[in-house]
Amino acid sequence: MTYRLLISKKALKFINGLPEKSQRIVRDTITILYENPYPDKGGDKEKLNLSGYELYRMHIGRIFTVFYRIFENEVRILDIMTIEKAHKIYGRL
Repeated sequence: MTYRLLISKKALKFINGLPEKSQRIVRDTITILYENPYPDKGGDKEKLNLSGYELYRMHIGRIFTVFYRIFENEVRILDIMTIEKAHKIYGRL
């Protein structure tokens, strides 16, 4: 099954503000979510247990963190940021 991938304006703005090489790495990595957005063995994807809804996180290298939600047939990327910023904002979830 493939999923439709939706990227928020905020996340897209972040990607477009990166150097070309980093943009390519982020775009290539988030394409993984088309086929399998769920966490699996050895991956960099994780389900976060928050009250009220399910949120997922995926690390891209040791630099970026992607936060997303999964619906029936689509994945919505809510935010992309550096790992440092993610830890400051969300703590060590």
